Amino acid sequence: MAMTFTYNDGGRKAAGYQGDTGVCVVRAVAIATEQPYQAVYDALTEIERSRPKSKHNKRGSTTVRNGVQTRSKAFKDYMAALGWRWTPTMHIGSGCTVHLADGELPMGRIIVLVSRHMVAVIDSVIYDTHDPQRNGGRCVYGYWRKA
Repeated sequence: MAMTFTYNDGGRKAAGYQGDTGVCVVRAVAIATEQPYQAVYDALTEIERSRPKSKHNKRGSTTVRNGVQTRSKAFKDYMAALGWRWTPTMHIGSGCTVHLADGELPMGRIIVLVSRHMVAVIDSVIYDTHDPQRNGGRCVYGYWRKA
């Protein structure tokens, strides 16, 4: 069953930014944690700047404009410092067991990781700049939730 979708840019426009780039992580964290967009943007930019160059970070990223490595220890430490805990919903060999669909995620404020995207969900309502549900078939890898 489809979840309700509500347009929300997380405060990006109010912070003076134009357009929509790879900032879904910033947007989702800002919405779910109720922090100002710019504060989340700055914190995550610092995390990306501190990451060493690697096959995933060839240029030594200096901004979150083109995405955030959500599997990095630094990102996980940032979320833990905010008091949020990771709950995986997919494990190696398990297949997809939880979908971005009504009734399959817990109530409350959560940050959901799906393929190539992160989205804020509050009480089964999606808050994002577009509807990422794919008719209820989008697989959820896991979610962050306030501990």
